[in-house]
Amino acid sequence: MPVITLPDGTEKSFDQALSVFDVAKSIGSGLAKATLAGKVNGELVDASHIIDVDSSVSIITAKDEEGLEVIRHSTAHLLAQATQMLYPEAQVTIGPVIDNGFFYDFAYKDGFSEDDLAKIEKNMNHLVKQNLKVERSEMSRDEAVQFFKDKGEHYKAEIIESIPADQVLSLYQQGDFIDLCRGPHVPSTSRLKAFKLMKLAGAYWRGDSNNE
Repeated sequence: MPVITLPDGTEKSFDQALSVFDVAKSIGSGLAKATLAGKVNGELVDASHIIDVDSSVSIITAKDEEGLEVIRHSTAHLLAQATQMLYPEAQVTIGPVIDNGFFYDFAYKDGFSEDDLAKIEKNMNHLVKQNLKVERSEMSRDEAVQFFKDKGEHYKAEIIESIPADQVLSLYQQGDFIDLCRGPHVPSTSRLKAFKLMKLAGAYWRGDSNNE
């Protein structure tokens, strides 16, 4: 059964497989409450990631640089979920983390206004209060393409079609919202408490003026 080596060199033995969160809990309840994600043998993973072999593990919290990136990435998903709840015809494209925050591109024929931003941000706060669990799943490339086509998310399907066919993809779901993402993400929406939508900008799909 796994022996976990912590950053200070301490080794902890467990009699069964366990999650990153379980490791944090074994160290202390305060750390468990602060856990956003983890690093297992150098790989950034979700707090729910299961460890079943001897591993080096570090716990990622909001105090860590990686923790801030996880928060920003998760908040981008929160933005997309809140937006589609209010504007169901808005299709998701990409929502990456940038140096000082995050953004999410949507394909929406009506466009968005400053008033829309305020509504979306209010809905994001509503979703935070709902404490929605964030769950990871996997699909094959072709399964994911068909899944998003069935949802009417043709831009997302196009992105996935460019990925090698033999690659297994990860998706994250919170409530009814699901999106393609490598992760990791926070354990629940309640961990996303400080954000502000700052501005709007228009863009052509894939930077081509011949596209929408």
